[in-house]
Formats: sequence, structure tokens, C-alpha cells
Amino acid sequence: MTPSTSPLLTDLYELNMVQAYLDRGEDKEAVFEFFVRRLPQRRGFLFAAGLADALDYLETLQFSKAEIDWLAGTGRFRNNLLDYLERFRFTGDVHAIAEGTVCFPNEPLLRVTAPLPQAQLVETRLINILNFQTLIASKAARMVLAAPGKSLADFGLRTAHGAEAGLYSARASYIAGFAGAANVQAGERYGIPIVGTMAHSFVQVYGDEMTAFENFARARPDGVILLIDTYDTETGARKVVELAPRLKAEGITIRGVRIDSGDLTAMARKVRRILDDGGLRDLIILVSGGVDEDVLAGMMKAGAPIDGFGVGVSLATSLDAPAFDCAYKLQEYAGQPKRKLSEGKVTWPGRKQVWRAYDADGRMRGDILSVENDKQPGEPLVVPVMRAGKRIAPAPTLAQIRERAARDLARLPAPLAQLEPGADYPVIVADALTALAAQADAKTRG
Repeated sequence: MTPSTSPLLTDLYELNMVQAYLDRGEDKEAVFEFFVRRLPQRRGFLFAAGLADALDYLETLQFSKAEIDWLAGTGRFRNNLLDYLERFRFTGDVHAIAEGTVCFPNEPLLRVTAPLPQAQLVETRLINILNFQTLIASKAARMVLAAPGKSLADFGLRTAHGAEAGLYSARASYIAGFAGAANVQAGERYGIPIVGTMAHSFVQVYGDEMTAFENFARARPDGVILLIDTYDTETGARKVVELAPRLKAEGITIRGVRIDSGDLTAMARKVRRILDDGGLRDLIILVSGGVDEDVLAGMMKAGAPIDGFGVGVSLATSLDAPAFDCAYKLQEYAGQPKRKLSEGKVTWPGRKQVWRAYDADGRMRGDILSVENDKQPGEPLVVPVMRAGKRIAPAPTLAQIRERAARDLARLPAPLAQLEPGADYPVIVADALTALAAQADAKTRG
């Protein structure tokens, strides 16, 4: 069992609470919902991701004998908890907003309905999975919108905060519309197209760029991309012009060049001119290094002759907003609505649904947030995905999730799609939910 799949990957307070619940026989049905409280600055929407991995976690969650023995050895827990964990299997129901769906603050991305100890125990890991993948998918979606028609690839593994984060970044960005990732395991695990060229060290090994280019092309004759900025970018481009006909005579076609430094827009123009003048109009130009949605938007506005982008640290760490203010909160227990009233962190109680309306052009017009059994116009977004601890249906393929994501991005209102600062989207809280909140408040204060 790897660290990322161990049930010990949780916060101590989850086990503390389960111990107390068991001691007092608190095991009635509980309802928890995961949601984002508020958007980071300059973000106009969320992009739901991570559900498949969250459901995998719930379906396979169990403690090994070694883990139970370790917990016993800490001296923290009584036998009733250890016996409970030894037999533990998740048997609850799950409702969720589908991956690849645009969503907004306070909308429940996931709802867990289960006996209280179960629903509590899974909190930490569910937040861990859903927060990160939704964060990265939301960031990647902004880049896709900023560079329409361009090929984007995740280069972020080396700067990701750990191996799992690197994998999740590749998956989430692919959902949002990236074309591929440099992460080889993402190809093996998720079937994501893997992409890659060469490093500056390869050129430095040979000293002479022409020799390096030729040796690399012969080793990787399919879809050759050459990195041309190790010494002087324009000189590197001219060497590609010189080398291309010689390789083509041997059946090796250079597909493109990559630039990783300097003023990428200005240098791409110079390189494009050199390639075109050399008869290599079909060669593509890829760039990487310091790319984010603002850089992409600037390049698009400037008409930079760039065909694709490798995006690293700004994607894999969501550099401008590295975490969401998110929560997994109790909304109902033993049939009674529950509501948190902490200053700045007030929650809406009960089992909730989101209804989405569209205008005549098919663009999203607004959402209504209400209790699950309310009747509101629009498309309901929160759907059942797990019953009694098992998936209701096979997980959608990554291709199907990407299709949903592309459709939702195309439905964004123009201000959100254009990443306009301060763009707003209406999410109306229905009267039925307001009334349930007042009921919960009355019980809390009474």
C-alpha cells in the first residue's frame, strides 16, 4: 500500500471524533457536503474535478492489520475504535456535480450520506483530492480560454508539490482542455498523451548544436522537436534550416522547434521569419518558461506566431492562488438540518441541489441553490454517483469528461469566458433554503 492510498492519510482529529462518536453511540445518518466558500481574486468560476479518484478512495478504503497494530501501539485509542476500523468499509451514498462542470461558490461539488463515523472519517482525504484537482482544472481552464486553438501541455511535474500532485495536475489540466503532459506515468495511468522534446543539457553534452540536433533527430525520428535556445536562439534556428533538408533526404522530418527563454513573443517572430525564409513554413514553434493565462492572453493579443505552449509551475502549483477556501461540512444529522454560524464561515444547511438555466444561445444564464426536494427551473447538476458504497454506473472515460468540459467552457457567459476582472455570475439562494436555514438557526439558538 502506498502512502497516498493508506487510510492513515488523514488528520488525527478525524480519528479522535470517531472514537468519541463510538463511545456515545452516535452513528445515525449524517450528511456532509464539500464546497468552495469563495473564489480567489481574479477567478470567476470553478471547474469540478477529482470525483473519480474520490470515489476510488471511498470504494477501496480499509485498514490493514499493520495499520491497526500501529494505531494500537500509539496508546491513543480504545479497542472499540480499533475493532471498528478493522472492519471498516464505506457503505454510504454519494451525490456529486460531474467532473468537467463549471461551478461556483457554495454549490455542493460532492455530498456524502452515511452513518456519522463513516462520513466523518473520510473528510480529510476527500478534501485533499477534490480541492487540488478542482484547483488545477480551474487554473487550466483559464489558460485554455486565454489561448483558443493553441496546443497546451502540462510541464509541471518537476515543480509540483509531490508525485501525486504531479499526476493530479496532468489529469485535471487534460480534463480542462490541455492536449497532453510531459508526465510519463500520467500516460500509463490515465491514457493522457505524453509529450516531450529535449533539454539544454543534451545540446551541452555535444558542445556543437548541429551535432546535438542531428543525433537527437536520428534517435527520435518521429515528430522531432528541437530546442534551439541553449546558446543563441536565432543561430539555432538557422542551424535547423540547414539541417532539415539533409534529414528529409533520409526520411526524417523535423516537426518543430522549442524556445524556453527570453522575450518569447519577440523571439518567436524572429524564428518564424528565419524558418519561413528557409522554406520551413510547416515547422511549428513551441514555447515554454513562465507561461500563465496572462502571458498567453498577451501573446494572443500580440499575434505571436506560436503554435503551442508548455506550462509548468504556474499550472501545477496554481501559482497565483495555490489553494481554495473550501470545506466539507455537516449539513444534516439524524434528520435535522445543521448549520455552522461562525463569523465569515456561515454554511447553508440541508441536502442541496443546483439548477442551471441557459439563454437562447445556450450560454449559462444563472444558477439556483436550494434544498434537494425543491422544484426549480433549469438543469439539476447534483446527481447520484454511489449507493451503499458502490458506484451506480461505470466511471466516465477521461475523453467523455473532456467533452463535457469543452461543452461547459463553450457555454460560459462572455465576461467569464474572456476572463474579465470582476466578472460576476448570478447564483440565487431560493426561499426554501433560506427557510431551512432559519429553522436550523432557531433550533441552535433555542
